[in-house]
Amino acid sequence: MAFDNIYQDYIKEIEERKALGLHPKPIDGAELLSEIIAQIKDVANPYRTDSVKFFIYNTLPGTTSAAVVKAEFLKEIILGRSLVEEITPAFAFELLSYMKGGKSIEVLLDLALGHDFSVAKQAASVLKTQVFLYEADTNRLKAAYESGNVIAKEILESYAQAEFFTQLPEVPEEIKVVTYIAAEGDISTDLLSPGNQAHSRADRELHGLCMMTPQQQKEIKDFQMQFPDASIMLIAEKGTMGVGSSRMSGVNNVALWTGKQANPYIPFVNIAPIVGGTNGISPIFLTTVDVTGGIGVDLKNWEKKHDADGNLVRNEKGEPVLEEVYSVATGTVLTINTKKKKLYNGDKELIDLSKSFTPQKLEFIKAGGSYAVVFGKKIQTFAAQTLGIDIPPVFAPSKEISVEGQGLTAVEKIFNTNAVGVTPGKLLYAGSDVRVKVNIVGSQDTTGLMTAQELESMAATVISPGVDGAYQSGCHTASVWDKKAQANIPKLMKFMNDFGVITARDPKGVYHSMTDVIHKVLNDIVVDEWAIIIGGDSHTRMSKGVAFGADSGTVALALATGEASMPIPESVKVTFKGEMKDYMDFRDVVHATQLQMLQQFDGENVFQGRIIEVHIGTLLADQAFTFTDWTAEMKAKASICISHNDTLIESLEIAKSRIQIMIDKGMDNHNQVLQGLIDKANKRITEIKLGVKPVLTPDENAKYFAEVVIDLDLIAEPMIADPDVNNDDVSKRYTHDTIRAISYYGNDKKVDLGFVGSCMVHKGDLKIVSQMLRNIEEQQGEVKFKAPLVVAAPTYNIIDELKAEGDWNMLQKYSGFEFSDLLPKNTARTEYENMMYLERPGCNLCMGNQEKAAKGDTVMATSTRLFQGRVVEDTERKKGESLLASTPVVVLSAILGRIPTIDEYKAAVDGINLTKFSPAHNQVTV
Repeated sequence: MAFDNIYQDYIKEIEERKALGLHPKPIDGAELLSEIIAQIKDVANPYRTDSVKFFIYNTLPGTTSAAVVKAEFLKEIILGRSLVEEITPAFAFELLSYMKGGKSIEVLLDLALGHDFSVAKQAASVLKTQVFLYEADTNRLKAAYESGNVIAKEILESYAQAEFFTQLPEVPEEIKVVTYIAAEGDISTDLLSPGNQAHSRADRELHGLCMMTPQQQKEIKDFQMQFPDASIMLIAEKGTMGVGSSRMSGVNNVALWTGKQANPYIPFVNIAPIVGGTNGISPIFLTTVDVTGGIGVDLKNWEKKHDADGNLVRNEKGEPVLEEVYSVATGTVLTINTKKKKLYNGDKELIDLSKSFTPQKLEFIKAGGSYAVVFGKKIQTFAAQTLGIDIPPVFAPSKEISVEGQGLTAVEKIFNTNAVGVTPGKLLYAGSDVRVKVNIVGSQDTTGLMTAQELESMAATVISPGVDGAYQSGCHTASVWDKKAQANIPKLMKFMNDFGVITARDPKGVYHSMTDVIHKVLNDIVVDEWAIIIGGDSHTRMSKGVAFGADSGTVALALATGEASMPIPESVKVTFKGEMKDYMDFRDVVHATQLQMLQQFDGENVFQGRIIEVHIGTLLADQAFTFTDWTAEMKAKASICISHNDTLIESLEIAKSRIQIMIDKGMDNHNQVLQGLIDKANKRITEIKLGVKPVLTPDENAKYFAEVVIDLDLIAEPMIADPDVNNDDVSKRYTHDTIRAISYYGNDKKVDLGFVGSCMVHKGDLKIVSQMLRNIEEQQGEVKFKAPLVVAAPTYNIIDELKAEGDWNMLQKYSGFEFSDLLPKNTARTEYENMMYLERPGCNLCMGNQEKAAKGDTVMATSTRLFQGRVVEDTERKKGESLLASTPVVVLSAILGRIPTIDEYKAAVDGINLTKFSPAHNQVTV
């Protein structure tokens, strides 16, 4: 394609976007920018004026191919090889200073280490402000310094003093905010960045239009005009802000509407959002707020009411009554004092904000985000070591909390094992601020494009050698191979494959596309229970090691640096007593855990923001994952399974076999990452058998925030997590906290669609579907569905094993649709018949970005998502409901077209080997 055609195509796209009220899309390609530069050089070119604007204000920075071309042209201008009236050499240096890394750093080093001393001094001034340097850059600086280059010495001395940070403006002492209640109750990231708009996340301006409603967007803009000296604080009233998926796109949207521009030369990249929640901020979402230099506030503006005798006051439902401590009604003007760390209404102090303004968080705010601090510390350390001096104490020291004579929880042991840069020999406990090595990283496909953008913006080109393994999934876009997926996913897979990540799809087309659910793959490739895992999804919660769901930016940082920084979380210990009834499924134990915890603590969720250390000992990795996966809905920071030796060894053997299947398919790369994981699994198995390194267990005298004992004897019926869509108290809807037994519904609760799939099911669940069909066929002669049943296996391995064991034949017998990899669907299904659909492995309905139930349906699902509009949207007449239950309940509900009675349920599961749990009655500690 000729360059002039490329430019004309861009102009055509601009006109198309203008019709939608959008500005030109930022430029990331070298071909287009090369044509724009040619038009700038041609002073008679009719497009020259626009071309200059596009070059200056609309080119993406970092390692995009456009940034490479831009940096080279700016170098030409600085050296006088090109003359551009609108871009002086001084302005060219300014533009380089905002390009963040990659080619711009290479150009600045060329100039700083060149022979023109005047130019070198100017380049050095800019370099002193930069932090996104990698090994190739620091090696050049070090070599120049060792050869006696005075400019290199000057730059290194500046880095050692961290002038790139110290010379930034201080955080304002007072920040005026205007409250805006985005919703009452928990706010999921679906409100801020809907899953069905995932395709546009990389197009920030377009994606920003999907946040909340157009009316709310207008109200925010009106407040900004009314209060030009204040920031909007987006609030979850009577709820938690940012539950559900850990979307960077959600924070990006909040920043786009309420934050400030990060870079005068890059459009639609905003930072510094301010968010609040009556019950605080979801841990994952708060990490994402830190990435953008924002502020998260735990408002605590409602509290439980007590009578004169100090007793808890309850309503007619037995729930604690809340009373308002202070108002955050929309339009309230408040003041945040960052020095006193308090929130004020006028002169009245409302709450303490110490947790929002720790020394580390203040650094993030000052630097405009956590990345700059992470890279800044690395460059300071490099400079000091190169100069042979001690590191000057510029940054807040890591918080190191040690408790004499106290044992360690499981998460404290993992963090101590993986800690980087801490005082040697010092044991660290909950609350310590720690840099840790990341062993496994996962990127999923609807946030992966943003992760790629983040990697480009921080100038990273190759995965950190410290990462044991990384995987890019294709599961969130597996259901429908539409034009959006066809445009986005191959580009993502190529980028990640080139970066050094194992990818679900092969850019070269050698191996079969594997759309397996990311969490299932990560659960297999984690081969050490002492590992730390970071993944671009809130359900990154493994049955081995400790895994943290993270935003796309934190995933990028882990891929680029092999590290993450966070406080060591507190833990809640969960143990079990009693016996599980034969007709119950382990999913019911999972739901009962949440219910019994809330009952034991008067409705207070002690899991929120903490580690759930679950002593689950006897469950293999696939089954145990059902528990850890659900802990995202419990609002926990993460979960750790404490397993017995034999159970863990068997889980590792299963993991080895599945990794070998990936190798056999041709998925390993030139670094033989997958083979390395098998080698690590073999080493770990040997260590356990020989007693060289014992299985992870907490110390007997470890300290927990709380301890919860789940009584299995109390679980007499299958349990359903109900979104309670018609609750008079809006804040009680869509919370995952309403857990009900099936008898609550009688036999007249209609079900319009059943869904067995998502990361919450394993091979055993698909066998249950097959066996239930056999049972009902024997009892009734045939199986008739009164509601559609959508079945999506989480992995291809499961389908292969079901075929070998004969279960897939039974599923095929009653299916009216079976997926085809050769002819994937290219449009989403909008209508369903009363039959079974065997869908492609992947997330399917749970994700909400492709397939959906019909609007207003009542869906019974094994999924994890009951948020409004996720699996099913509302109609004007009826709210959609996504009820969450075990596989046998879902299957029977689809067959009956309603929620079954307990007797119907027992008959349907008779003789079926459900997922059982026999808890260890001895404490698993050392």
